[in-house]
Amino acid sequence: MTAMPQTDSATGSTSTRPAIPAPRPWLVVLVACAGQFLVVLDVSVMNVALPSLKADLGLGTLGLQWVLNAYSIAFAGFMLLGGRAADLYGRKTMFLAGLGLFTAASVVGGIAPEGAYLIGARAAQGLGAAALSPATLTLVTAAVPAGAARTRAIATWTAVGAAGGAAGGFVGGLLVDLLNWRWVLLVNVPLGIALLVAAAFGLREGRATTGRRLDLPGAVLVTAGLATLAYGIVQTEMSGWTSAATLLPLLGGLALLAVFTAVEKRTKEPLVPLGIFRNRAVSAANAGIMLCGASSFSMWFFMTVYAQNVLGYTPLQAGLALVPSSLAVLVGSKTAPRLMAVTGARALAVTGILLAAAGFAWQSTMTADGTFLTTILGPGILMMGGIGLATTPLATLATSGAAPGEAGLVSGLVNTARTMGGALGLAVLTTVAASATPTVVAFSSGEPDPSSLVPGYAMAFRVSTGVLLFAAVLMTFWLPRPARKG
Repeated sequence: MTAMPQTDSATGSTSTRPAIPAPRPWLVVLVACAGQFLVVLDVSVMNVALPSLKADLGLGTLGLQWVLNAYSIAFAGFMLLGGRAADLYGRKTMFLAGLGLFTAASVVGGIAPEGAYLIGARAAQGLGAAALSPATLTLVTAAVPAGAARTRAIATWTAVGAAGGAAGGFVGGLLVDLLNWRWVLLVNVPLGIALLVAAAFGLREGRATTGRRLDLPGAVLVTAGLATLAYGIVQTEMSGWTSAATLLPLLGGLALLAVFTAVEKRTKEPLVPLGIFRNRAVSAANAGIMLCGASSFSMWFFMTVYAQNVLGYTPLQAGLALVPSSLAVLVGSKTAPRLMAVTGARALAVTGILLAAAGFAWQSTMTADGTFLTTILGPGILMMGGIGLATTPLATLATSGAAPGEAGLVSGLVNTARTMGGALGLAVLTTVAASATPTVVAFSSGEPDPSSLVPGYAMAFRVSTGVLLFAAVLMTFWLPRPARKG
């Protein structure tokens, strides 16, 4: 190891100390992606554990809903704050703080004696995830120089994040079947501790900006606005879109975000410099990521319930059935950098979205007696392969134009767009599915006829197809065209 002379500030003498080597880029990418996988996994991993939770803790329908929603609301609501904090206080610091809180909350949730403890632990997990997640993309972009290598690194981050959402059903089903629901949370503990050690020794601190203070009024307003909006979105699943329980938080969240915008225009050091949205790449790519997230998050939910409620799969069988789709998003994301070099980011994003739309259209032809090959495997690979091809160039475009002092903020925007898109998409599509489901026909045993559920699920996939076609048109005209050579 080479040594470098350093001056002692107290004595003025020069001493020779070992230079601190820069962490290897591959190690930084590995640690960051592992953190992203962990927090995205917990968005969906609890779904298959809900029946066991209901029996063990005596939770009602509302309580079960909040086991899921407490995490997503805190995750989405605090994301921009977490991104800016990474810029101001350090990427490594926020990664460790977020992961530490996430891991500790997983312990509390895993040993929760009653529902209130579990719901509180899930909210704390979401807060930790909101601090950790923006730092992961910033760590990746800071560790790898701009160019083809960074595009490949972002592709890996995108693939791992998408795989986390995809793996939730499989991991949850495996743990519930082999152990019990508590291990869905407790499994985070050894993984979190191992990752904390790896991050402590494998990451180097870095701040994108110094000498600035956190915009506290802006932080409070945007966090309260996003959290309130997310609360209103998830209320639609229980109360519908026209009830006061839904409209009041939705309007309140929008009002808070409007006040936030007015405050940011007048603040000397704003949490979110609004001028960043004048960058077409940032604004358009985030819109595309939100629309893709609205479809892809919902896809995992509807495919899982279709496999279990209609085709009669066990939770573990449903998870295994979706493994090819998970692999497809990994392949799509990792193939994207090579294709981008040929087609350009804009063309590949649009192509990927159209490919995904074709898969959603195919899935909308599902029947009650569908086969694995034609109603799960084929459309699943097409849907998620297209999403993988699209999100890598979109994430690359969203982060490529960021100034050094705004890297964490832009990362927070990307994660917020994906998470809020997923929450909004699932709320809208579950409402659509419910409205398109005919009156349930019961068997003589009193159990509902599974075929009665199919029209609602199919309608959700048809609406998702329309959302993606709209996204393709929007990206065609909004994303910046590549600069002409020569």
